[in-house]
Amino acid sequence: MNSAVIHANNATLNIHTNRPKLFTAKRFVETKNMTQAEWLEVRRKGIGSSDCAAACGLNPYMSMLELWMIKTGRIQQSIEEDSEGHAPLYWGKRLEPLVAEYYSMHTKYKVRRVNAVLQHPDPDKHFMLANLDYSVVGDADVQILECKTAGEYGAKLWRDGVPLYVLCQVQHQLAVTGKKAAHICVLICGHETRIFKVTRSESVIQHIINAERYFWDCVEKDTPPEADASESAAKALQLLYPEHVPLSTTDLSEDEQANEQFEQLIRVRNQVEKHQEQFDLLKHQLQAKMQEAERATFKAGSVTWKKSKDTVSLNAKALLDSHPEYLNQFPQHKSGTRRFQIYANGG
Repeated sequence: MNSAVIHANNATLNIHTNRPKLFTAKRFVETKNMTQAEWLEVRRKGIGSSDCAAACGLNPYMSMLELWMIKTGRIQQSIEEDSEGHAPLYWGKRLEPLVAEYYSMHTKYKVRRVNAVLQHPDPDKHFMLANLDYSVVGDADVQILECKTAGEYGAKLWRDGVPLYVLCQVQHQLAVTGKKAAHICVLICGHETRIFKVTRSESVIQHIINAERYFWDCVEKDTPPEADASESAAKALQLLYPEHVPLSTTDLSEDEQANEQFEQLIRVRNQVEKHQEQFDLLKHQLQAKMQEAERATFKAGSVTWKKSKDTVSLNAKALLDSHPEYLNQFPQHKSGTRRFQIYANGG
């Protein structure tokens, strides 16, 4: 394995022999013999470190709205079963001890499992929970180890250092435990290992606390937070409001914010249509120049124009025309989804 030890100040690793202080966080619940169902129920009782970025609106994979639906019990946390050997979560879980072993071998620090969900000791921050991968023994400066694995796609997120959503996760852990710093050991594409140091930042932690307090207030009041532009938010909205009431109308004409959002929507739609037309024009002009060529190269890059493979599929319509009874014998029910249509006055 290739390795690099990376610090925020680019300093070399200083080895200390003093033991770290004991955790200042409360042990909220023991996890050693906990079932997955029990674990998911515990996660609903607060904001864990892996929830932090989503609660702050900074997770590229999950929106605040989807996390809110999980915490309020509207949808279940999507965690792949261990039997699905292809799942990233499966391999991350299996490789975690090996990543920790490499870290310990490389730094000479021992690591210890923390078999508990920890809780912030301040009653005002009771919603802040943390489940650490490991505590670090033998370093007075660094007390927490977070192990990560990244595949081909995830490696891009680590190209310029620790991804923002992981930084949020670790700062949340430091906030809950009261510790000074953490190491992140990441295994990239199964062969490259990097170790990053994250030092406690009081200003970042305060921003996290404020954002999480707002989010948890939404959970306790059962009020959905603002939606964002992500696919996660789109999925959550479809699940939150799956049906429409026929012939019903909500009048937002007196809502200044809603009217401004609608006017922006019209303007952006017109810009999208204009840019799509320009894109299609340039694409067609280049296709005309390519003729039968598969690839065209330019000073700044290249494009390809290839024919997909021929396929044979079932003509379901023709089959049902010949055998309409098959529809009753082999029905497949598919739930409809709500479509969003725009109607501008005078346009």
